[in-house]
Amino acid sequence: MAADQNGQRSLGEGAMLTLCNISAGYGSFRALFDVSLEVGAGEAIGVVGPNGAGKSTLMRVISGMLRASSGELVFEGRPLTHVPAHRIVEAGIAHVPEHRRLFARLTVEENLRIGAFLPQARRHYVERSEWVYALFPRLLERRRQLAGTLSGGEQQMVAIGRALMSKPKLLLMDEPSAGLAPLVVDQVFDLVRRIREEGYTVLIVEQNLQQVLDVVDRAYLLEVGRIRLSGLSAELKKNPAIRKAYIGL
Repeated sequence: MAADQNGQRSLGEGAMLTLCNISAGYGSFRALFDVSLEVGAGEAIGVVGPNGAGKSTLMRVISGMLRASSGELVFEGRPLTHVPAHRIVEAGIAHVPEHRRLFARLTVEENLRIGAFLPQARRHYVERSEWVYALFPRLLERRRQLAGTLSGGEQQMVAIGRALMSKPKLLLMDEPSAGLAPLVVDQVFDLVRRIREEGYTVLIVEQNLQQVLDVVDRAYLLEVGRIRLSGLSAELKKNPAIRKAYIGL
């Protein structure tokens, strides 16, 4: 986010992803109200908030699975507001959906192959699969196993690996800790750290505020479809209202 001569920041200048006044919903139900945020290249950004705040709806808008009713979505200077989902994947945005959404009756390797469906990704399938297996060695051991028989943490590895097969510029992660035991949640956030170390730009939505603020640079608090707060993760950790309402301190 760049500053003008008066020191004010201008939304979208120099950002990889910019959402400006995005509203969206399902039929007559409105889930997002004039949401604006941005993600810079190389950043890890969190969108946090309670269940039902609109976090997953936000991810669906960015990935093209749901069309915004108003507002603008720009990725690397290109408007994507009305671009279909498969074109958004081609532009370099990959979505790890909530609850993984794996093909349970296919093997780990077959799920990864589906992630490389784009022509440019198919050409580099061997190279990318070797990279994913190096990132998640357990998947190499399980590559012939049906995805539906894996543990929750292993399934999350497959879901992330599948998204990474397209070599995205931006990785969207929707509630990666949802439905997992506390020990497995720790493992999942360790996966996020490893992905960050590889230099990926990440936008992650989560209810688990304390965990996610440990792995992101900045975060936005989404409540009832509106951005209520934003700032550096270290600042939000110290915010008295957030500590009382979400961290329990």
